[in-house]
Amino acid sequence: MTNAQQNSSDEVRAARWRQTIILSLLILFGLGCAAGLNRWIETNRPPVDSKMEEEKLYVTGAAARRMSLSFNGLVADWYWIRSLQYVGRKVIAQGDKIQLDDLSTLDLKLLYPLLDTATTLDPQFIAVYEYGGVVLPSLNDEDAIKLLKKGVENNPTEWSLFHHLGYIYWQREDYQAASATYAEGAKLPTAPAWMQAMSARMLAEGGSRNTAREIYKRMYEQSDDEKIKGMAELRLLQMDSLDERDLIRRVLSEYSAQTGRCPFDWKEVASRLQAVRLRLDPNTGAPLDPTDVPYAFIKDGCDVDLGNMSKVPRK
Repeated sequence: MTNAQQNSSDEVRAARWRQTIILSLLILFGLGCAAGLNRWIETNRPPVDSKMEEEKLYVTGAAARRMSLSFNGLVADWYWIRSLQYVGRKVIAQGDKIQLDDLSTLDLKLLYPLLDTATTLDPQFIAVYEYGGVVLPSLNDEDAIKLLKKGVENNPTEWSLFHHLGYIYWQREDYQAASATYAEGAKLPTAPAWMQAMSARMLAEGGSRNTAREIYKRMYEQSDDEKIKGMAELRLLQMDSLDERDLIRRVLSEYSAQTGRCPFDWKEVASRLQAVRLRLDPNTGAPLDPTDVPYAFIKDGCDVDLGNMSKVPRK
């Protein structure tokens, strides 16, 4: 290589090196400006309205299905997890003791769209239908019915979905529709015998405590979701507590009729409470609820209610 050629090559390399340095400096300058602008925006933007913040748009289920290509199941899992996180954050933010089947105070506007999208991506996602069947009725029972009817349409042999749909009609006190739904589910070859019995019970005694106990018992037995099982278990304890409070009221009423006054403390009626097989606190004589918390006097000892520390649902 001649000296001229060598000099020319060196000049080219030097020029490229200068260009690289200049470009790097420009990139660093741009990143610095972007970071500074981002900090300024974060510092000076107005407070976000929490209600407006929640109105983030999600693509429809059909659009998500087209966009997910062959990964429908994976994306459905994402929407399912997203819905659980959405509810969880709301519960934590409120900080109160909230039942899974009564989330009406949480303003869960996005829950149905999330569950609907998950089941559009994966129409056989039974857990999502069951969860929606328990949670959605206290928010919007029409959405709950819509979701479960979608589940039945896509899973016509899944008797548990008929059970959840019948449960919603029972909550609405539409015992005719509840009976028809249980009867339809009972026709499936895999359906347990109690589905047909439940259909008959809905017509005979739909609003009774025994019917409620039977529904929650079956829900506890057939669900694989620990949250649903936990909710059903608490509702069964509630049914037991309602029976116990009826017995306590009867004892208080009889005592009042015989003495002309209400008892001053539980010890006055302890023997009567024991006679109707209620469990008592050994120190105070107070009857214990199913979570081992003493019941409390109300109305100057003429009536009874749950104690403040009780885990039994109040409504």
